[in-house]
Amino acid sequence: MDFQNRVGSKPGSGGVASESQSNVDRRERLRKLALETVDLAKDPYFMKNHLGTYECKLCLTLHNNEGNYLAHTQGYKVTKQRDPDSSARILLFQIAYPEIADKLQPRHRFMSAFEQKVEVPDKNWQYLLFACEPYETVAFKIPNVDIDKSEGKFFSNWDKDGKTFTLQLTFAVGDAVKKQPAPPPPRPQLRYL
Repeated sequence: MDFQNRVGSKPGSGGVASESQSNVDRRERLRKLALETVDLAKDPYFMKNHLGTYECKLCLTLHNNEGNYLAHTQGYKVTKQRDPDSSARILLFQIAYPEIADKLQPRHRFMSAFEQKVEVPDKNWQYLLFACEPYETVAFKIPNVDIDKSEGKFFSNWDKDGKTFTLQLTFAVGDAVKKQPAPPPPRPQLRYL
C-alpha cells in the first residue's frame, strides 16, 4: 500500500488510510494468500473471458477478480465422470463442513424444479440440496433424469474426521436421451377439379 503519496501525509509518516483503501489492501492480501494455496491454472472451471472478468464454468457465474472466484468455490468440489462399463454420467459432490458440531451429520434431498421458488420452473432440471445446521442450504442444479440407485451406483459418506460430506450419483443410461415418437406425416391435400 502506498502510504507516501496520500493526501495529508508528511515525509516519513504513513498518513491516514481511508476505509476504501484498506478494503482494497485487504482484498489484495487475501487474493495473494489464496493464490499461494490454490493453482488456478489447474482448475478446470476457471476461465478468463474477453471482457477481462472471470467465469466459473461449473455454476456459470461472473467474477471481477480471482479472489472473488476463489471465495465462491471454497468449500465444495463437483467432479463429472463417466462409468467405463455403461458410459453413464456420474456426478461426485464433496462438501466441506469445518464448523459442524460433533454429533450432527449433513443431509441431502432431491427437489423438483416446481418446488423451488428461486428460478422459473423448468421441467428439464431438478435440484440436489445439502443441508447442515450451522450452514445455509446448498443447492446444485442437475438434469432431470432418472438416477440409478442400485448398489454401487449411488452412495453418500460423512467423514467425521475430515468433516467432508461426499455423495456420488449415477444417471440412468436409457433416460439420457428420451426419443419422442415421430410426428405423423401431414395429411395430403385433396384437390377437386
